[in-house]
Amino acid sequence: MSKRYDAGKIITAMVTPFNKDLKIDYDACEELVKHLVHTGSDSILIAGTTGESPTLSLDEKIELLSTVKRACANKAKVVFGAGSNSTEKAVKLAKLAEKEGADAILSVVPYYNKPSQEGIIAHFSAVAESVKLPIILYNIPGRTGINMAVDTVKYLAEKYENIVGLKQSYFDLDVISELKLACPEDFTIYSGDDSLTLPMMALGVEGVISVASHLWANEIKTMIHNFENGNYLFAKNMHLKLYPIFKKLFMAPNPVPVKAALKKAGLIESYVRLPLVELNDAQKSKLYLAIDKFNEE
Repeated sequence: MSKRYDAGKIITAMVTPFNKDLKIDYDACEELVKHLVHTGSDSILIAGTTGESPTLSLDEKIELLSTVKRACANKAKVVFGAGSNSTEKAVKLAKLAEKEGADAILSVVPYYNKPSQEGIIAHFSAVAESVKLPIILYNIPGRTGINMAVDTVKYLAEKYENIVGLKQSYFDLDVISELKLACPEDFTIYSGDDSLTLPMMALGVEGVISVASHLWANEIKTMIHNFENGNYLFAKNMHLKLYPIFKKLFMAPNPVPVKAALKKAGLIESYVRLPLVELNDAQKSKLYLAIDKFNEE
């Protein structure tokens, strides 16, 4: 039986809108979800890094899941960020996500603890054995302090039917080749970085868990579809047109720049919770210049 989980080509890692009191603005959240569905997001990831998960309470995460599920109205799948550096908490979050109706969960490599590969296997095994939900593993060494080895991914993908994919946020493209050779054919790999989506797709990656898709989902989807249909020159040119946007969206810690971009578009306010701070005027000018230049071309 195939384990393939179809989350689509574009999973938007959604920001969490706040009001001026830094409470979640659930009305703005609903409107943002409708915008994402309308503009081409196939799935929406909530309570991830882009959603400022470290500063969200458990009650807020559950209310956010309920709000997003309602706003999606079955027009997009909802993936819940259920990762933790505590295995007990990760299991608890996974069970809550399943109970509250998430379509899948994203579970990050335990951060700060810097576990061994054996520890990573034990951690994800506990999560996988606690739920039936599809699980997408998340490897992001720049934030976790540890890189999940190819053999570790291979072991987990082969052992657990519900470990269905991997979000790979790591610049080494050789690892993508190694993963494709090592893992089951029906194990799905997503680019975790907008700027690496096209290069990774050349090696068999099937889509992207994206930040830029908040505002440029249609262009990213056009790039992906043209690549898949053999229109490589068009795909390359779209990638190059988007590239300055991709890089500016990470000129400061995510999700600070994309929230500023969304405010410029009139979709949400740009408030973030400490320890994040909003863009300064110089950064904002550079971001807005890149957006204006893209829109003029």
